[in-house]
Amino acid sequence: MTGDKQGFDRLGEIYKMMWTKTICSPLLVLLAGLVVWGWGDPPAATRVANEKQDLPEVTEGIRPKLTNSALPEGIPAHDATTQSVTPRWYRGNLHTHSFWSDGDDFPEMIVRWYTDQGYHFLALTDHNILSRGEKWISLDTVEKRSGGPECMEKYQTAFGGDWVQIRESQGATQVLLCPLDRIRERFEKEGEFLLIEAEEISDSVNGKPLHMNASNLEQLLRPTGGASVREAIDSNLRAAAEQAERTGRQILVHLNHPNFGWAVTAEDLAAVTRNRFFEVYNGHPGVNHNGDANRPSIERMWDIINTLRIDKFNVLPLFGLAVDDSHSYHGKPGGSHPGRGWVCVRADELNAEQLIGAMHRGDFYASSGVELKTLQFDTENKVLQLEIVPAPGVTYQTQFIGTRKGYDETTKSKEDAEGKPVPGTRVYSAEIGEVLATSAELQPTYQLKGDELYVRAVITASCDHPDPSFSGQKPQAWTQPVGWEK
Repeated sequence: MTGDKQGFDRLGEIYKMMWTKTICSPLLVLLAGLVVWGWGDPPAATRVANEKQDLPEVTEGIRPKLTNSALPEGIPAHDATTQSVTPRWYRGNLHTHSFWSDGDDFPEMIVRWYTDQGYHFLALTDHNILSRGEKWISLDTVEKRSGGPECMEKYQTAFGGDWVQIRESQGATQVLLCPLDRIRERFEKEGEFLLIEAEEISDSVNGKPLHMNASNLEQLLRPTGGASVREAIDSNLRAAAEQAERTGRQILVHLNHPNFGWAVTAEDLAAVTRNRFFEVYNGHPGVNHNGDANRPSIERMWDIINTLRIDKFNVLPLFGLAVDDSHSYHGKPGGSHPGRGWVCVRADELNAEQLIGAMHRGDFYASSGVELKTLQFDTENKVLQLEIVPAPGVTYQTQFIGTRKGYDETTKSKEDAEGKPVPGTRVYSAEIGEVLATSAELQPTYQLKGDELYVRAVITASCDHPDPSFSGQKPQAWTQPVGWEK
């Protein structure tokens, strides 16, 4: 315990030295990184020696001050005091699969479902592929994956013979998958519905699945790999940033389901400072949302990540998305169904640049079923306030969660029944991500006291989730951390 506390202190001293210089010395950056990577399984000195390849380069996310001036180039700083009393929200899902990879329905059937449910934007994010060109799928595969002939029958009924293209090839019946540009012509409506071209970059590191979604792409991004999880995350982010710079468009990359395969730790996501987004809720039942006896839940990880980023690294916090990660569209029990998780983004217009810009400013919330009418953080008076849209017969509890300055910094590795360290996120004090206040009001408000590193709100409904991805799930909404600006 004492050694871990001293590690925190050393790290703080190093970063303090770094930012007192006009130009950040590469040697000091390297030294700080070595301390960071010493937080894994003990002994720290051995870990640093063995994991030098883990060091991600210091990215533009690091700034001597936590301010919105650290936003990516081309995205204007956000002034919450100028927001309308009735902001315009756009609802969308940024994690969706179809027959183009491992989903069980045709892409236009999926798009139609989301438009029918009132979504404003959608990203089809199939694994390591863009929905372009000519791709045929066998009718046998369609029926096996979807569970029978009904999928094809529904597709033909919905779109007709002129749209659906079938051929016989090499003794098999095949169906042509519709490319995104053709789907756009049919479904996109200015100001009403937008399709964002995207992919799920599906990488792996030492047998661990590492998945990241990239939205608003112009070209396919192939997995870069890496000697470690941290190196691979950073390398894929750099590839997306290079495409964004080359094409002049904003690309949003977020880290998917960190507990899937127990692949990514809180320390990983704190250390890779280039990363700005991750999934705080993923609707797939197999992503270990609540953790287990040896590993923290995703929401607990979020507080650890942002405490480290803000207090120890002096970098921008990580923002949280909710997504479907939908694969199953035919009511399969235990499947990953659509409609479980989404983001609501406040933007002036419905286009990819406006949406991504708003998300970089943190002007959005994540939801698995709770809707907000207003969400406001008064940067001058340090007040976070929101208004919940109530459902009949449902009550709501809002918890304002954060970490205070001077929190208990002790940390230790998790040990199994035999006293051996368990790989994964370390154990941290309950003072990280503590409940600062609770409200049962429909218009809850939190006045920051000045000693918080950040504050976020999570709103939980009293009713059961209509299509839960885990046992006992309730509809929720998560706001982004505020109060970290300096």
